[in-house]
Amino acid sequence: MEAHKQLTIGLFGFGVVGEGLYKVLQQTPSLKATIKKVCIKNPGKKREAPAELFTTDKDVLLNDPEINVIVEVINESEPAFEIVSTALKNGKDVVSASKKMIAEHLPEILGLQQKTGRSVLYEAAACASIPVIRNLEEYYDNDLLHSIKAIVNGSTNFILTKMFEDKLGYQQAVLLAQQLGFAETDPSLDVEGYDAANKWTFLLTHAYGIVETTDNIVFNGIQNIQGSDATVAAEKHFDIKLVAQAKKLQNGKVAAFVLPQFIKHDDHLAFVKNEYNGVVIESGFADKQFFYGKGAGSFPTASAVLSDLSALRYQYKYEYKKLYHHVPQELTTDFYVRVYVSFDDWKYIPKERFEWIEEWHAETDRKYLVGVLPFKELRDNSWWKENNTSLILSPEAIIEDVEIRKLKKKSLELAGII
Repeated sequence: MEAHKQLTIGLFGFGVVGEGLYKVLQQTPSLKATIKKVCIKNPGKKREAPAELFTTDKDVLLNDPEINVIVEVINESEPAFEIVSTALKNGKDVVSASKKMIAEHLPEILGLQQKTGRSVLYEAAACASIPVIRNLEEYYDNDLLHSIKAIVNGSTNFILTKMFEDKLGYQQAVLLAQQLGFAETDPSLDVEGYDAANKWTFLLTHAYGIVETTDNIVFNGIQNIQGSDATVAAEKHFDIKLVAQAKKLQNGKVAAFVLPQFIKHDDHLAFVKNEYNGVVIESGFADKQFFYGKGAGSFPTASAVLSDLSALRYQYKYEYKKLYHHVPQELTTDFYVRVYVSFDDWKYIPKERFEWIEEWHAETDRKYLVGVLPFKELRDNSWWKENNTSLILSPEAIIEDVEIRKLKKKSLELAGII
């Protein structure tokens, strides 16, 4: 095996991450990696690098036989996929940070890797500085991985932290996140859950061998969370986080979603504040392991790209063991969830679709209930994110069918019916 391969890089994008990588590589000469050319969109913009490094012609990078690695850190999904697919066909390895592109094109990327024998690594696309993909690939066997839950979007976590700790209103917190560069001018991809769902699609592939699009993952963001929800959470000694979760059920299938959730104060994820990310992995014998780090920013993301580049020196590839060497798991919606729902008017809430309702509070302008819903209800209907309705999962939200049957039997016994 060719070890310590010299890497000659063609870089697409010189924004926050691209420039961060350029600076980091200058400080790590031992890596034997140099950027030969950078492709940019706007040649008139002032950049802290020699002018001869830049070009606007992507083919200069993609067709250069000396360039053996393409690093792609641009925002647009379709141009990014064109770059990645062309690079693979031209015999180049790829490092990417484009979560939306990977989420939308993972089946094609898998096929191209098999066909060309080249490698696509994308640790930077998931949780920036946290090496979660490599750990799921190398460390956790499919049969032993019980669950994974994570905060994978730093922008929403920052906003929720400010709402809870500094008592800011939602719009104030979003504005502050924008001012500090943690949220885009149009924050909808973050606050409505799209970014977290994109990341969750390929993390599910590395965790359980599941290849799905976001169309088949139930998700929502934090855009409907109210100040009154934060008040209720505080009364119950909970925080609210946007949590991506996957859990293997007793039937062997996997429950997965990205939704706001109440978190107990002693939960690992309760300690993840501001723009940080956190991942809790539970397995058969290792119990729980907690990964924590910055989920955004120039150098944290560049460090993940750097790690992937370092791995390429040793011809590293994702083996996708759960997909190719095991029987892949499959998603299911055949379970129940305990939820908190706050709303303005009862007419928007289909009470008859709840298995049961444990609490309801209707004396104030903003009403809420706590109850149990079939998860299919969230998949098949959208009332729970319309008309100013806010749905937040309870801390231990997933209830399996066998538990429902036991609970119903117990309630009938208590009622003297059986």
